[in-house]
This record gives sequence, C-alpha cells and structure tokens, in this order.
Amino acid sequence: MSLLLKHMGLGVATICVALVAPFAMANNQSSPLATNTNELTEDDASVPFIDLFRAALPFEDARPWLTGANVQLDANGWPARLNGQIAGTRFLSNLPAQALPGGRYTVLYEGQGKLQYGGDAKLVAAGQGQDTIDLFAGSDNKFDATLRILESNPNNYVRNIRILPPDGICANNPFKRVPNAGACRGNYQPFVQNYEQQIFNPDYLDYMKDFKSIRFMNMSGISNNPQSSWNQRQKLTDATWGGSQTNRGAPIEIQIELANRLNAHPWFTLHHAADNNYVMQFAQLVKQRLRPNLKPHVEYSNETWNFIFLQGNYVRDMGMARRLDTNKNRAGYRYYSERSVEIFRIWEQVFGGSQRLVRILSGWTINEEVAETVLGHKDAYKSADAFAIAPYFFGDHQSIQLVRNLDETFKLMTDDQYRYSINNVLAFIRKQKAIANKYGLQLMAYEGGQGLVDFKTTHDLQMPNPLLYQANRHPRMGSLYTQFLEGWKREGGSLFAHYSSPRTYRRYGSWGSKEYITQPLGQAYKHQALLNFIRSRPCWWAGCQQ
Repeated sequence: MSLLLKHMGLGVATICVALVAPFAMANNQSSPLATNTNELTEDDASVPFIDLFRAALPFEDARPWLTGANVQLDANGWPARLNGQIAGTRFLSNLPAQALPGGRYTVLYEGQGKLQYGGDAKLVAAGQGQDTIDLFAGSDNKFDATLRILESNPNNYVRNIRILPPDGICANNPFKRVPNAGACRGNYQPFVQNYEQQIFNPDYLDYMKDFKSIRFMNMSGISNNPQSSWNQRQKLTDATWGGSQTNRGAPIEIQIELANRLNAHPWFTLHHAADNNYVMQFAQLVKQRLRPNLKPHVEYSNETWNFIFLQGNYVRDMGMARRLDTNKNRAGYRYYSERSVEIFRIWEQVFGGSQRLVRILSGWTINEEVAETVLGHKDAYKSADAFAIAPYFFGDHQSIQLVRNLDETFKLMTDDQYRYSINNVLAFIRKQKAIANKYGLQLMAYEGGQGLVDFKTTHDLQMPNPLLYQANRHPRMGSLYTQFLEGWKREGGSLFAHYSSPRTYRRYGSWGSKEYITQPLGQAYKHQALLNFIRSRPCWWAGCQQ
C-alpha cells in the first residue's frame, strides 16, 4: 500500500490510499548503499518531479529582477496582487539538454490572468487556465526558462501553476518514461492527466530504486536553515519547494512518499533549531504514513562539527549556554550529542520504543576526539544504533590547485604522500570503526565518495576544474570507487550513503554519480561502480535484510 498525494496545489492536500503493483517494490533491501538527494533548485540535474514548477525559484526569491518590489504574495507564495508590476520566476537553469525531453509542454494554472514565457520556453497557444509551450534546449545545449505573470485578477489571481511534460508512463512500470500510448498495452498514463498521482519523474525513480536508503538532507533543506517551529515547515500547498537555503525543501509528506514508492528506508535529518513539538509532529507523521516494513533513520542536523555552517555555530552557542565545556568546539560537540539523544527519545515515545528506528550520531572522519566526545557524553551511545562519518578521497586541498594533467590528478587519490589518498582515508575509517566497536555501534557513512574540488576557483572553467571533471568522467574513477568501497567493507563499515544523486559538474564539485538523471550508464563510470558493488556485494551486516 502507498499513500498517494491526490492534490498538491492550492488548498488542503487530500490523501488517498492506492495499491501499488508488486513490481513497483524495488528490490533494494540487500543493497549495501544509500544515496544522498540534491537540493531542490531549478538547475538540479536529478529532476525529481514530473511537474517542473515544483523546483522553480520562488517568486519572493526572484525579486527584484523578475518579481516587482510591490507585488504582494499570499501565504503560499503566489502573487496575490501585482499592483501594476510583474511577478516572475525561473523554472529551469543550466540544465543539460539530455536531462529532459524537449517537446510540447502543458502549463496548467488556476485563476484569471496572462502568462509570458522566456528563455527556451516559447508560447504556442494560450487558453484560460492552460497554456501550451514548446520547450527545447538552446544553442548552448542547456535548458534555461522563465515564466512571468503579466496580468492577474486580484479577485481570482493566478496560482497553482504546473508545468508538465508531453509523455507519460505505462501503468505497470513507474520507472520508465514512454513517449505515447503506442509504447503501452492499453495502460498508458500521460503525465498531464496523472501528475497528481505519479508525482515523481520516472527517470528519478529508476535511478533511486537500487539504493537501500535515501538520505533526505539536501532535499529537505537542512543546512543553514534556522527553521524551528512546525508551522514553518515546507507544505504541500507551497507555490514551489525550490529556492534559496532558507526557503527550499520538499515537504515531509513528499519525502515519506518517495521512500514508500522505492521501498527504501528514509534517512531523515532534522533542522538544528527544531523545537520539541516539531520533532514530535515529524515523528508522528512518519509513523502514520511510512510503510511498516521501513525503518526511519534519524539524524540531528548535518555536520554540526563543521563551523562553516549555521548549525555548527548554533550548537557551539547552545553548548556554551548549557555550560557543557569551557572550549566552544567541545561544547558544540556535547550539545549535538545531548540534543540528538533528546530527539531520539521523542521518536521512541512516538514509535513505542526503538525497535523500528535507526538512531544515528555523526562525527568528523579525521577527528577521533569528536567521535569520543559525541558518543561518550552522558553515555549518548546507549541511545544510538550507529555512528556515521563522511569519508572522501581526493589527495589534499593544496595539491589539487597544482595539478596540470590527468595523471597528476589521479596520483592525488592513489599516492599515500597525500593525506586523503584512498589508503589514508581507509586508515581513518579503521580508527573510527574501532571507536564505534568500543561503544557497540555500527559504523555508517552519511556521505562519501571522491572529493575532487578546488574551493579557491571562481568560475567553472578555471584550472584545475576541467581536469577534475575529466577525472570524474574517466573509467579509472570507476575503478577507484570499487577499490574504495571494497576497502569500506573490509574495514567493517556498514551502510554507505554516496554523495550524491545526479548533478552537473561545477566549480563547487563533481559530486553526482551521474552528470544528469538520464546519462547513459556507459558514460557514468562512478555509477557503474556503485551498481556493480550493489549487485556483487549484498549487505553484510547483521539484520541488514530484515
């Protein structure tokens, strides 16, 4: 059984229950790997939703260059009054042409008004509540598209905009996009008519179906987000779930629904400032809607030891306020530990115990003091099931800036003179595993993979970025992934959450196992290595296939 979101637009979301065909239960419970989701933005090359407007830039975030300063928005973010100005958004940006099918898209909306399209979106026909647009990648082989509301009746303003592709699925296979009814045996379901039930891009479901767990940290908008109360959470009725760090995030209902459809354990990360009521409501919603065979993996925030994040500074301040240590850093580690246990106890209260939960404490791969402090503080380890780290191999940050050819780039990851070579990172894992063993916990990876990135560059084509992209596209990277994952298994690690889902290679990093969601497997050597490891190394730790 799966909870389907019957209505995702304006008004109160209606929930119905529908049978899911047996094939739709992905055969992923023997998988040893999880994956991290991406942030919801208009340039996300994983394209998780059928409706492209779900990840559009919010009208508020588009001020003043697309949305006028005097435009008034309603509680859900829709422009309720234009006041003589224009409200606009960008719904595709810098997206590889192959990530989406070019063609004739349908734009549905409620209310009375007039829409205008820009960039690679061209109006073909306008009608009341429905426009037809052509959407094809531009000469740069990328999608960039905008939408503007030029006119809107304030008594019945334009809202609930949906941008839907021309194709669909066969009802017996939600993991495959098909162009028309001719590809099905009488069970064709076009997206324009069934988007409310289907919700997720079939290409995205197909990618996700091989992973045992889905870590929702990015999709839920956790990092640098000070959200604290339940009424601040992202809602099904929000105009869009994309945007800046403090706005974006898929509703919890959507996260649960994706886990249900994939038969994957959801790995939830909770906002660093979430109050107890928020935590309790979150847990109750999960208990109500998650398939009973799935275990919520619960983690408090993301990398609170990392003080480049808002959450890192928050836990330090809270730790000092509680007088947990005279050292601000250690006070932060101790507060993270305490607050994690408080959150775990709320979830245990809601779920009637810890049997169905996986309670995760996290630390810093290279720092044993963090692990000892987090796990040992007030015996926090007794309230946890796993300790998680983020092992990345890349050489070192200074040497990356100096590479001038592909061989030098690969040497960074294989020569042990570099601190973060594969062998040296495996040694860090070995030490962290010993600490996890000491406290009787599994060792997990909340993130991990290659980490080739030069944080000093200012544009995508600045050296050494082209070499880093080239290395990530090379068959040798696939071999290194295999070597690294085999080492993770050998050192005693358990669930490994790769970072990340398909995303475009940029100066910010080449994190995706693919560069876009539909990239052929023959071109994606990292993803080949992940799939081969899943198929050749069924999960090996006790209870992993229950």
